[in-house]
Amino acid sequence: MIVTYPFSAVVGLADLKLALVLNAVSPRVGGVLVRGEKGTAKSTIVRALAAQLPPVDVVAGCRFACDPAAPGDECPDGPHEPGEQWLRRPASLVELPVGASEDRLAGSLDVERALTEGVKAFEPGLLAAAHRGVLYVDEVNLLHDHLVDLLLDAAALGICYVERESVSVRHAARFLLVGTMNPEEGELRPQLLDRFGLTVEVKASRDPAERAEVVRRRLAFDADPGAFAARWTAEESALAERIAQARARVPGVRLPDVRLTQIATVCAAFEVDGLRADLVTANAAIAHAAWQGRDVVTTEDVRAAARLSLPHRRRRDPFDAPGLDESLLEDLLARTGGDDPPDGSDDPGGADGPGDLGGPDDPGGAGSPGGAGGADDRAASGDPAASGPGRPDGGPGDAVPGGPADAHLQDPAGSAEERPGGPSRGASGGSGQDGSEDPASSAATPGGGQVAVVAEPYRVPLLKVPGLGEGVAGRRSRARTSHGRATGSRSPAGRVRDLHLPATMLAAAPYQKERGRTGPGLLLREGDLREVVREGREGNLVLFVVDASGSMAARKRMTAVKTAVLSLLLDTYQRRDKIGLVTFRGATAELALPPTSSVEAGAARLRSLPTGGRTPLAAGLVRAAEVLRVERLRDPARRPLLVVVTDGRATSGGDVDRAAALLGGTASVVVDCESGPVRLGLAVRLARRLRAPAISLDSLSDLGSVVRDYRKAV
Repeated sequence: MIVTYPFSAVVGLADLKLALVLNAVSPRVGGVLVRGEKGTAKSTIVRALAAQLPPVDVVAGCRFACDPAAPGDECPDGPHEPGEQWLRRPASLVELPVGASEDRLAGSLDVERALTEGVKAFEPGLLAAAHRGVLYVDEVNLLHDHLVDLLLDAAALGICYVERESVSVRHAARFLLVGTMNPEEGELRPQLLDRFGLTVEVKASRDPAERAEVVRRRLAFDADPGAFAARWTAEESALAERIAQARARVPGVRLPDVRLTQIATVCAAFEVDGLRADLVTANAAIAHAAWQGRDVVTTEDVRAAARLSLPHRRRRDPFDAPGLDESLLEDLLARTGGDDPPDGSDDPGGADGPGDLGGPDDPGGAGSPGGAGGADDRAASGDPAASGPGRPDGGPGDAVPGGPADAHLQDPAGSAEERPGGPSRGASGGSGQDGSEDPASSAATPGGGQVAVVAEPYRVPLLKVPGLGEGVAGRRSRARTSHGRATGSRSPAGRVRDLHLPATMLAAAPYQKERGRTGPGLLLREGDLREVVREGREGNLVLFVVDASGSMAARKRMTAVKTAVLSLLLDTYQRRDKIGLVTFRGATAELALPPTSSVEAGAARLRSLPTGGRTPLAAGLVRAAEVLRVERLRDPARRPLLVVVTDGRATSGGDVDRAAALLGGTASVVVDCESGPVRLGLAVRLARRLRAPAISLDSLSDLGSVVRDYRKAV
């Protein structure tokens, strides 16, 4: 028997515990997205929560977990008659793997029965299995966008619709949706972020005592899971009972007009898009009141709900870090609070504080959502003796992720103008009377050189790899992918993953008499099977090779260069690419950013990129060739696109022709940064060596002209 790590034994994680519990109390909250670095117990606590959910009564034999007290009228296994046999079982925990197909998630035609029995039957997917339980998606940011859309729609509606292969089915799909992600591996699109009800940012504690406690508990659990879990039985039972009581209390909780106005005022002041934030905050506040045993929503409930529902909705572009101005929130709540009813307490430090998950002796030590437990993500660990009143808990004044300090990405220059969407200083930056870079548009670095600011990014043309690839599904280049429009069929090389039913039937039809068919259903052989050939778009590895030498800075072009590269980075985010950054200046070239899916990391490295020194162009090309060679071994299906940003000058670093030859056959684009009335055409000459189109930096923001020039060159 598999023993789950106890929810109550997890150290800290106050905000995450609260967010999960609020969703368990009221699924209308809309799910939880957990963002955090690796090794912070994200998966551990999600799996632990499922064990605390109340058991469910289901109709015996129903694949869709229908409630015998209120069976669904449209259940594919129904209709269920009153008095049918039923059974009680634990709430299900269903995990959605990253590589799952749409059929596996939503369900599809039961192909085996269709071919062997000649009947049309529905085979349910993971959404049906998760009904009335938990659907857990680890690394949700790596899941294909269309799958994320599908499961979020089902979570919002509580119904799964399946329309495919002559199957038209709808069934109930109400579940607690939890997604976890590591931002270093790439971000979710803002539209998808908004579909998650609550978001929690988690980080590992920097307190040695708490880290030691984490390890102590984890070692104890690994040594004897059964004995460790038994020591937490009382706390786990109390938590499960409290969740059940709060669920029963939710329908009777009243949301006064003054609180509704307060919620609307807060959401409007934070300039969130649409009205989903208002609805989520209202539902979360109701759930929080029920969790605290109140029948009326108070200001404290609104505060707790807003801290979890608004930070990720403040994002305006992929380079913005999720965050919430806590001082503004407190000011808005104070101005719109009004008088709370006598039975509601607004004291965040009281015994019924919003983070209290088990009373004052709760071994989990959840604390207040404004405490240090919410700011630091603690991993699971092992001995309950170290918990309790003596455990370090943060006070309401501690810093929390998403506060003012985390409102935007930081950079060594410390300039707000360097943020995308911030005040723009123009494409070319400023200049002094001596012709040097304007101090207002650059800053010195400790190691020498200058750091130019970045203006607001703009839309760039679609640069793509010629031909037809077979890489990971994305939005850039044409490719045969697992998702897209069907263009034909083929005999499978191994196991059939996407059956082409008409082609399979056509392949088998001529041999039915020969095979002795006498009844319904086709007689199939392995050689009859055909799989779908689909054509869509793939994501590529876009490797930027950026000239950061003095020839770029001296001509006051580095601000324009950084802005152009940032605009291209934004495009790679939207196209679902991996990115890498090679820079060259002085005597060498360096890999400033190894290939990654995190566009935020690329933007941060770009902002802090110093300039100055000689121009080792050949070294930059050689370094790019080495990076691409390694990446072909790691991910041979992902085709690369090389984007060289330079004025073409080479004052050190070896033979450019020989270096360019190392990149033969690589799809490339050269962004020509040469400026001035007299131009040498060196970047154009490099483009010819790479057999690549050359795009002028000055015209890169002119989308129409660049597209025409690029198409002619390709």
